[in-house]
Amino acid sequence: MKLIILDRDGVINFDSPQYIKSPSEWKPIPGSLEAIAKLCQAGYRVVVSTNQSGVGRGLFEMDTLNTIHEKMHKAVAAAGGRIDAIFFCPHAADDNCACRKPKPGMYQRISECFNISLEGVPAIGDALRDLQAAHDSGCRPMLVLTGKGEKTQEEGGMPEGTLVFKDLAAASEWLLEGQA
Repeated sequence: MKLIILDRDGVINFDSPQYIKSPSEWKPIPGSLEAIAKLCQAGYRVVVSTNQSGVGRGLFEMDTLNTIHEKMHKAVAAAGGRIDAIFFCPHAADDNCACRKPKPGMYQRISECFNISLEGVPAIGDALRDLQAAHDSGCRPMLVLTGKGEKTQEEGGMPEGTLVFKDLAAASEWLLEGQA
């Protein structure tokens, strides 16, 4: 099975310092939905791994998060793709849970649910915590320069071997050209 793990905010959709708190605030980055569709058509199973501390902070309810994800599913489907699963951490940073990136708990759950080793699985994010969780889980960390990506690249400290791409479309093209 070919699997790819994507962060949500800043990779698939535009991010906001005030969090994405409603379906109307969820807006796809140009080319991201088509990139997911191309990955699906090439046989990839697409999984989203996202920190959603806005739930733990009381900024929005689980019902709202589900509605945002429903909008994302429909938008990806309309582009000809599919998201096979969404894993999320609803906890605030000070909850010290095992699932909040940069900890690898969410990735371990993905591995267990799909019954697959994550060794070498591409994992695309825009923040250092995405790359750290991916690296610590054996994935191949890939940074996109959308969202927080440019700042992440400037600050450095990325895991060795992290690949850098303009956006999700460029990263998916690279994977589909057989570079992986």
